Amino acid sequence: MVLDLVVIGTAISLGPLHNSAFILLLSSRRGVRQGLAFLLSWLANLVVVIACVVLLTGGQPPARHSSPSTAVIAVKLAIGLALVLYGAYRHRRPPRPHGPPRWTARIDNASPVTAAGLAWLLQPWALVGAGAATAVDANLSTVTDWLALTGYCLLATLSLIVMELYVVWAPAVANARLNALRTWLEQHQEQLIVTLSLLLGLGLTARSIAELVA
Repeated sequence: MVLDLVVIGTAISLGPLHNSAFILLLSSRRGVRQGLAFLLSWLANLVVVIACVVLLTGGQPPARHSSPSTAVIAVKLAIGLALVLYGAYRHRRPPRPHGPPRWTARIDNASPVTAAGLAWLLQPWALVGAGAATAVDANLSTVTDWLALTGYCLLATLSLIVMELYVVWAPAVANARLNALRTWLEQHQEQLIVTLSLLLGLGLTARSIAELVA
């Protein structure tokens, strides 16, 4: 479970869409405050999802080869296959130019509530679902699994935390470098989405099949 959470948390953190949006927020007139609202909303979403899983399982993993255990593996398999198909679709789709989202024109006037809502909209829910399905195996009677779940939520938020702190500590340098990073992310957005979708999708699919036949 720990390795799977590390992989999923890393994939979530590296997603280009929310990182580009976050950099735009940080570059706005009230960037630090809006970025903090986005970051806290992002982290809260992850924590709430994990908390719901823990409440459903009672902090105890389902018995191996039981109906609940098989159902969870089937969910992870479905998510893995969906990610593979999505990555293949994005790879085969002819490139098409697209401008920045409409909301970017109103970013300076956005409220912290809007920034928090944007975090919810941009969360990669398929990956969050994979993390939730993996967290079903958590045994909260052990400190290790508590740390694993906490680490997963923080890892999935790590890129946002680093950028927020960077802007607080060195705003002039940070804004220039983060805007350069945003340009790079936008130029390589399709490649990043395809790569992350295929790698994580293939990994989830292979792992789920192995668990079903074991």
